[in-house]
Amino acid sequence: MAFSFQMNGRLLRLNRPRVMGIVNVTPDSFYAGSRCEQVPALLTRVGEMIAEGADILDIGACSTRPGSDSVSEKEELSRLMPALEAIRKSYPEVLLSVDTFRAEVARCAVEEFGVAMINDISGGDMDSRMFETAARCQVPYVLSHIQGRPKDMQQAPVYDDLMTDICRYLAERMQRLRALGLNDIVIDPGFGFGKNLAQNYELLRRLSDLALLGAPVMVGLSRKSMICRLLDVQPEEALNGTTVLNALALKGGAHILRVHDVAPAVQCVKLYMAYQNIDPCFPTC
Repeated sequence: MAFSFQMNGRLLRLNRPRVMGIVNVTPDSFYAGSRCEQVPALLTRVGEMIAEGADILDIGACSTRPGSDSVSEKEELSRLMPALEAIRKSYPEVLLSVDTFRAEVARCAVEEFGVAMINDISGGDMDSRMFETAARCQVPYVLSHIQGRPKDMQQAPVYDDLMTDICRYLAERMQRLRALGLNDIVIDPGFGFGKNLAQNYELLRRLSDLALLGAPVMVGLSRKSMICRLLDVQPEEALNGTTVLNALALKGGAHILRVHDVAPAVQCVKLYMAYQNIDPCFPTC
């Protein structure tokens, strides 16, 4: 199935896999290379990602790494708003996503800075206003699966059947969103968000099961602990493992790769399309 959605008046077609670059305006995200607390470093990083072929940039101001405590809404806004303002002034055409579980943060980002997508790791569970806010904003919404909260989500997660439970969770929330009038939904099965090592690899093996939900799939595997623990490396050493898992995710039907490293992900997509005997028509499609 060919998916597409409107972002800032432009049609983003998923006729080929897309790459979302991660930009964190935080001091504590798990991968230090993604942190851009100062505006000059932020703009340099954004410019690099655009030049490398990023389709969307995902800007986050509140870390949700395993074991983390969230900052206040006020603190998240104080980090995010100057970053969005600087990006908009220097790169007015770039497609932006906001990585937040808070409805008010999402609203401000969309209404004040033209952010074109909301990426909510909590599936609407950490702010009861999020679904209604996303529906009012009428921008694509990334609906993620999570078990627990970032503080405790990796403490012995349990499933009756992993994929059945994840699909049921996502399907129920998709129905609620569509009842509110929001149809542009991207699903993210939430690698590392309430899954242990074995569950993460089962999820990757069975990623194609998500096709039953009839929505585009985003995956975030970049430099995560499912790579680092297995290979006994730090996040800074996990790029090769990330590329391998991204290729497997594409084979499983992923439509968007959310990554710290844009150029290797773009190369991965091109090689995968050649493998599939599809013309990798970058950068024109």
